[in-house]
Amino acid sequence: MDIDRALTFLEIIHTGSFLKAADRLHVSQTTVSARIRMLEEELGRQLFVRNRNGATLTPAGREFERFAQSMVQIWERARQQLTVPPGRSSVVALGGELSLWNPLLLNWLVWMKRKQPQIAIHAHVGVPDQLLEQLRTGVLDMAVLYTPKLLPGFKIELIEEEQLVLVRTPGKNQPLDYVHVDWGESFAAQRSFGQKFGEPGLMVGLGPLGLSYILRAGGVGYFRKGVTTPYIASGELERVEGAPEFTYPAYAIYPEAAEARDDVQEALRGLKEVVAEP
Repeated sequence: MDIDRALTFLEIIHTGSFLKAADRLHVSQTTVSARIRMLEEELGRQLFVRNRNGATLTPAGREFERFAQSMVQIWERARQQLTVPPGRSSVVALGGELSLWNPLLLNWLVWMKRKQPQIAIHAHVGVPDQLLEQLRTGVLDMAVLYTPKLLPGFKIELIEEEQLVLVRTPGKNQPLDYVHVDWGESFAAQRSFGQKFGEPGLMVGLGPLGLSYILRAGGVGYFRKGVTTPYIASGELERVEGAPEFTYPAYAIYPEAAEARDDVQEALRGLKEVVAEP
């Protein structure tokens, strides 16, 4: 079967319409329709019901979904294995959110180089939805995220329980802007404490950006404890006394089939070991 048809089928499920799938795949809607028509002819079953709101799966389509996912994952895995560099035994493709790369995933890369030099690494940076899509389609073997969605056929393991702490730039007499970082829904409760500083002077969706801002321009905000520690030690930041801390866990998500792959399990072991290192 043409792998493009399976990819198109899954993209329609993900986007909910033939038109949106065409936009995502950078092809015409006619091409998308033709691929699905040929797929339905090969299978002898109707896969979608099209309506004014988009497209919904038929019972046969729901049954075919897991097979399509497996085919795409196998295809992507085969494509990656054919590009294994000389002298390496396999390739592990891992993706993570930007704020997780320093220091957690950077330390992991060093660990893999030291402990598993025979495994080549494809490292990806992205936003959660993008990483989950790459995981679902087999581009990634594993993703490390703060709040992953549970996908059918995938496993989730806790990697790290980071703490979010309130820090400020030193100087008791200076007016401080509260920098609000969008750490997700579970962190929304902290807004009531942050409002003692007034309305946020800056709202950002990325922790490292907010932290870099207050280091240069001054301010106060919640950031990951491990990242702020060296700045507190150097005197560039200080903890706000009496402020509550918040737990912000990171998880690894990977296909259930990867439990049988030694290289992916070694990558997972490395993540856990670098977190445990002092």
